[in-house]
Amino acid sequence: MNDMRWIDVLLVEDDPGDVLLTQEAFEHNKVQNKLHVVSDGEQAMAFLRREGQYADVPRPDLILLDLNLPRKDGREVLEDIKADAELRSIPVVVLTTSEAEEDILRSYRLHANAYVAKPVDFDQFIRVVRQIDDFFVTVVKLPRSGQRP
Repeated sequence: MNDMRWIDVLLVEDDPGDVLLTQEAFEHNKVQNKLHVVSDGEQAMAFLRREGQYADVPRPDLILLDLNLPRKDGREVLEDIKADAELRSIPVVVLTTSEAEEDILRSYRLHANAYVAKPVDFDQFIRVVRQIDDFFVTVVKLPRSGQRP
């Protein structure tokens, strides 16, 4: 456990309740990762490209992306991320209420790293977010933010 490091996570979510649940899951987890939150697809791209008010933010190590977002749909955000040479190596976990086969297939075709349907049960939601967090901190080897192509 000594070699674990914290990671920066960008949560792209427009539902304040889901934001609160995700923050709670991160706060009660063993490792204190830094959770950044934006509420629409345009803000997500500005954050990732470090534009405007996001000029000084860190490049996230992981993105949790809802599909149904205002201003710019999560599917478009995923497509833009994976088409951008500077961003495509950042793992994207689609975390959404949609269980539609079409959304699952399209997300993987757009190179999502994982697709997780949000549980409606509070405890299950917390458990799922913690598992995602644990997996990307303790199991997966991520490139350091400054080491990405």
